[in-house]
Amino acid sequence: MPEAASERRAFAPWIAAWAIAGVVLLLIQALYRLTPRALEPLREGTLSGFHLALYVGFFLFSLYAEGYRGFQKAFVPRTVARAFHLSQNPSPLSVLFAPAYAMALLHAKPRRLVVSWVIFVTVTLCVIFVRFLPPTYRSIIDAGVVGGLSWGLFSLLHCSVQAFRGDVPSVVMDLP
Repeated sequence: MPEAASERRAFAPWIAAWAIAGVVLLLIQALYRLTPRALEPLREGTLSGFHLALYVGFFLFSLYAEGYRGFQKAFVPRTVARAFHLSQNPSPLSVLFAPAYAMALLHAKPRRLVVSWVIFVTVTLCVIFVRFLPPTYRSIIDAGVVGGLSWGLFSLLHCSVQAFRGDVPSVVMDLP
């Protein structure tokens, strides 16, 4: 049995890396899709003064609300802590779906599962709804989302580097 434990520890960093990389790839994919549309009215100079004020205002609001409060203070520490917890307590299915596990979409307390899934479904519905907005307003919202996601991505990368150096966040992971 000690051999199995040492094998598990040998794979530990790779399991955490897979969990975090999956989340990073989701954020990068969203940024790749949204950034050109968010920058379009700035490149083309099509924003009126009012729309430019909305653009900047919503961008700054999203940096704070989505980036700082949502990602940096809540989602990122929990995601990194859960990724490292999984790396020390792997099961085949949890490892296979490690990014979803890290995001608390699997193997969490009922309340956390509900909150995580409600956020996931709400974001998905918002993405669908925003597609039907006029281009100016869609760009304004996309710019805010790009700001929040960028903050979240850099926060996730920073927190992950710290964790791989031994400073894993000490947060409530909402494990069952």
